[in-house]
Amino acid sequence: QVQLQESGPGLVKPSQTLSLTCTVSGGSITTNLYYWSWIRQPPGKGLEWMGAIAYSGITYYSPFLKSRTSISRDTSENQFTLQLSSVTPEDTAVYYCARDRGGYLEVWGQGTLVTVSS
Repeated sequence: QVQLQESGPGLVKPSQTLSLTCTVSGGSITTNLYYWSWIRQPPGKGLEWMGAIAYSGITYYSPFLKSRTSISRDTSENQFTLQLSSVTPEDTAVYYCARDRGGYLEVWGQGTLVTVSS
């Protein structure tokens, strides 16, 4: 059974780059037809899809965050990574990684809270 686990610092200072890693177990991130997404949820707000990396390595980004977002992967470690640059307190959120198949986010990590504060 596929499991996803987010990891990274829980506190980031304004203007810095937020970096999170999602480690996948029980399945390969290169398996055909799967996409690997990052989603976030600010306190008291709804879920926001940030972007994804496909099994092929192609990346997709939300147009609202595209200028600040980068998603990459390490196939040897079966991990994919989110980088969000120039963060502000508005980027404070619980960040999730998830597996997407056909537009359905079918498996989620437990989420990790990232606070942007000086």
